[in-house]
Amino acid sequence: MINIYSSLSKKRDSASILAKSLENPESGNINNPNKSRVIVITSGKGGVGKTTTAANLGMSMARLGYRVALIDSDIGLRNLDLLLGLENRILYTAMEVLDGQCRLDQALIRDKRWKNLSLLSISKNRQRYNITRQGMTNLIQSIENLGYQFILIDCPAGIDVGFVNAIAPAQEALILTTPEITAIRDADRVAGLLEANEIYNVKLIVNRVRPDMIKSNDMMSVRDVQEMLGIPLLGAIPEDSHVIISTNRGEPLVMKKRLTLSGIAFENAARRLVGKQDYLINLETPYKGIFKRAQDFFFGSENVD
Repeated sequence: MINIYSSLSKKRDSASILAKSLENPESGNINNPNKSRVIVITSGKGGVGKTTTAANLGMSMARLGYRVALIDSDIGLRNLDLLLGLENRILYTAMEVLDGQCRLDQALIRDKRWKNLSLLSISKNRQRYNITRQGMTNLIQSIENLGYQFILIDCPAGIDVGFVNAIAPAQEALILTTPEITAIRDADRVAGLLEANEIYNVKLIVNRVRPDMIKSNDMMSVRDVQEMLGIPLLGAIPEDSHVIISTNRGEPLVMKKRLTLSGIAFENAARRLVGKQDYLINLETPYKGIFKRAQDFFFGSENVD
């Protein structure tokens, strides 16, 4: 199936070297573990799940005990506050901070469930071009000075000024894509732009994976996507109807008492991102616990049609 889409696979010379150097997920700031890790979540194509991913990764890392700041850099089309249930608490944005109308700590909204998770929206409805690369960099540096260990930037769709500003302060990047040829081509383009901007620590998240369609050869596998892009894999997130429910409730999937498969996958990706070096879950047998694994080992597994 890869041969059908081989024209998109532009293997950069540095990709294989980079993949080896990034096999350790905690290699972001290994020389200075106290320095904040600034990570931009991008894709190129819109609607692939960047904001959902940012909310769930940020919440998962906060639950692991890290101080996390989420930055919604989509000017005029902010949605990250809705996914966190914080839409009614935003009085100030980064534009007011840059204009000197409020302090940074006033614009950073703390989550009502986990106080070590904060949200900053860049703007409510102002013009897209009234923030510069330097302004964005200065803003992130100010947030770093507040002691946040992880700063996740939710990048707007496309590769225009909004994208350029969002990646300016980042040292690492997560490229999000779906197993669709259009999303993969956009992700490949974004990977090249990140490399051109000297962001080499890049990882891949494949969203909306359908194992049943992969089995029937109607969808590219996660391995196919990874090989086409030449980017180290951080995680694979399966398709889940509960995403709509969690969005409407303003509660990330990882907050559910009984985690869905997508919630488990998001937590797994977050643990790998912070350096726990967790295994990649098997989307076909995600719920097998230690007793079930032992039972399968001694008595064999039963396949029920």
